[in-house]
Amino acid sequence: MKQGDHLFLVDGSGYIFRAYHALPPLTRKSDGTPVGAVSGFCNMLWKLVKEARDTSVGVTPTHFAVIFDYSSKTFRNDLYPEYKANRSAPPEDLIPQFGLIRQATIAFDLPCIEMKGFEADDLIATYTRQALAAGGDVTIVSSDKDLMQLVGPRVVLYDTMKDKRLSIPDVIEKWGVPPEKMIELQALTGDSADNVPGVPGIGPKTAAALLEEYGDLETLLARAGEIKQEKRRQSILDNIDKVRLSRELVTLKQDVPLEVALEALSLEAPNGPKLVAFLKAMEFTSLTRRVADATGTDASAVDAASVIVELGRDAHGPDHEPSSQTLPSGLPTISPASGEISSGFASASPSTNTSKGETVAQPISPLEGEMPGRAERGAARQVNASTPTMLAKSRADEALVAKVDTTKYACIQDVATLRTWCDAAIESGFVA
Repeated sequence: MKQGDHLFLVDGSGYIFRAYHALPPLTRKSDGTPVGAVSGFCNMLWKLVKEARDTSVGVTPTHFAVIFDYSSKTFRNDLYPEYKANRSAPPEDLIPQFGLIRQATIAFDLPCIEMKGFEADDLIATYTRQALAAGGDVTIVSSDKDLMQLVGPRVVLYDTMKDKRLSIPDVIEKWGVPPEKMIELQALTGDSADNVPGVPGIGPKTAAALLEEYGDLETLLARAGEIKQEKRRQSILDNIDKVRLSRELVTLKQDVPLEVALEALSLEAPNGPKLVAFLKAMEFTSLTRRVADATGTDASAVDAASVIVELGRDAHGPDHEPSSQTLPSGLPTISPASGEISSGFASASPSTNTSKGETVAQPISPLEGEMPGRAERGAARQVNASTPTMLAKSRADEALVAKVDTTKYACIQDVATLRTWCDAAIESGFVA
């Protein structure tokens, strides 16, 4: 990357939920698969990749990546176990769309990036720092306030749904502080969505006023006893440790050991037939026509791709750690990266991410994920072969004839063994 280049970083995980709530519901006519968020995501990507100059952004990216959360557990949970513990399970009709949106990213030939132990925002912050150091500019496709701490002279947030750029003056207007003070403001206010504690009773306006009066957070905490309002003074004094913890929780890491180098994010022209095949599978007629016209692809000569619906994702959101499930024996699956048909079991969790985010499915055992210490794995379902109803029936039929292998079971007869299983259940996030 060099001076004059422009990096677009899409907050994929944040977009999923926002699109789901903001856009009208949509299902695929052939089988009823919910695809509303997927449709919004694909239209948004096409607009950014091919039509950026017609948006408020006004620039065409030279580098591009879509960043996702890998799982609900990150290093922040080690700092504060209650972090995001208040998150409820996502709506049922959103769950199948998590994996489809990742496959859409791959169909666009865009890097699809996530890392275990870190949030998407941390990867975005790290790529932003590297791009600035290389002389480039950055557009972060998100309206998330957590990312506003990154805004600067060469970094803007872009809200695709409002077609609006968020620069330094916009952050000041909305929050009363410049971007470099957003961490301190959030440390005081906390964040109910992420279960960040902050100081009870301190809202954004009060926090901004306090920071303006005392200059910075540490000075405020050191002189908290001087605050005239008794209730406010006592609340801050009683929660100094929580404020410092909150500051650590909301600070984005800018030194994540990235597995995909910045230079690998260079934007290439979409592969017309590959993208059209995916869009036809999703039955996005209008966008299929636009993409075909723009890429010189004869859509009538392209067969719809076989895509995968992933089931049973972690209840906290678009995590890449589905609950352990097995495929009915013999059910064919399609690798999102190669398009090759295989039989037997397939994993929905990532194994190999190429520089362009291609995820190659790896075989898993039917019992993987059942023993303590095993990584959470999931099953990928071939859409054309199995709707949710058909899938449930095939599982039930298979269970009726399955033989029980008693050697795979453990008998808990002492406290130490019980603790081992309890630790494994807590680590995986679910138990039955």
